[in-house]
Amino acid sequence: MGIKRKKKVIIWCSAAAAVIIAAILLARKGGGQVSFNTSVVKAGEIEITVMATGYIQPVEEVEVGTQVSGEIEKIYVDYNSHVTAGQLLAELDQSTLNEQLIQANASMNSAKSALLLAEQNYNRTKKLHDAKAATDVEMEEAVNQLTQAQMTYDDAKSIANQAKVNLEYAYIYSPIDGIVLDRAVSVGQTVASSFETPTLFTIAKDLTRMQVEADVDEADIGMVKVGQTAEFTVDAYSDEVFEGTVQQVRMQPTTTSNVVTYTVIIEAPNPEEKLFPGMTANITIMIKSDSGLSVPVEAVNYVMTPEVADKTGYEGALTLSGTGGSDKSVWVLENGMPELRPITTGMGDGIDFIVKSGLEEGEVVILSANTGKKKPGEAARNPLMPSHPGNNKNKEKK
Repeated sequence: MGIKRKKKVIIWCSAAAAVIIAAILLARKGGGQVSFNTSVVKAGEIEITVMATGYIQPVEEVEVGTQVSGEIEKIYVDYNSHVTAGQLLAELDQSTLNEQLIQANASMNSAKSALLLAEQNYNRTKKLHDAKAATDVEMEEAVNQLTQAQMTYDDAKSIANQAKVNLEYAYIYSPIDGIVLDRAVSVGQTVASSFETPTLFTIAKDLTRMQVEADVDEADIGMVKVGQTAEFTVDAYSDEVFEGTVQQVRMQPTTTSNVVTYTVIIEAPNPEEKLFPGMTANITIMIKSDSGLSVPVEAVNYVMTPEVADKTGYEGALTLSGTGGSDKSVWVLENGMPELRPITTGMGDGIDFIVKSGLEEGEVVILSANTGKKKPGEAARNPLMPSHPGNNKNKEKK
């Protein structure tokens, strides 16, 4: 994890951006010499990114279970089966559930008969009570019997309805259109739903729309925003780069071995269905980028000493103090002589700066200087001879 900085550099000349060693030989000062380590100004691009790892998941995934216990009698789908909403997936054995429904209906009919008898008794008692032929106590008993009979019937009816619903639960249907990712049961297996609903099937709604659940380090999460672009690779297609967009930054942290990460959801179109659920993804989230002419940080940080200025014959100011304008500058070699140049910079990544003004492509900037006398027997060096190209500060983005 962390921040990875990338650079895209367009080569200015046919040489591979070799660092130029410019040597200025001065006859004065006892034959001393100054050699400058330089770099050529080129067009480039700097990107600041956040690296993370994560897993591919369907955007919508449903676990299909059962609300009743029983033995799996039939299964109509298998792994990777395409299903539609309302399609029958499996059946549980209905013999026990049918018996429970029969018993519940019998109890309901008995309670209904008792309720009918209580209503008749109430009607007779009420007529007698109205005619002063029945006491108040008898009337109260008739009312109480009717109320109890009604409650018993309602309860029996509810149990019968539940038994009917349980029998319907023996048929397992798909709640969505999709594809079966997992089949967790087999024919003959007994499932129990006493404590929690057991999962029978896992169905993904649409595998052409996937998402990446990325774990981003707490040091980087502040830079990640919704809408940023992202790229990721998977081991199955190591040479292919997939693109996505940050869709959600979840605030719930996850702590593993004292490392705190946050989940970032990246939308990942999958029209060819190359991405499978559970694949490991190596993600690069684009934070910001800038493009233009590129110069090494060493060029901006270089300060010419009076000794170097004296040996090169430079007589101007060594800093921008009092000159106004830009607060950054570089030393440019013009016809073999150093020149202090104010510049305006854009984004930097600790290796290079993007220059907005003050330089032109192809100019040579000074990175550092070496002073000293020429060693005995040392051959004179061509001031414009390139050094080994391995010292190049700008590299092409792979």
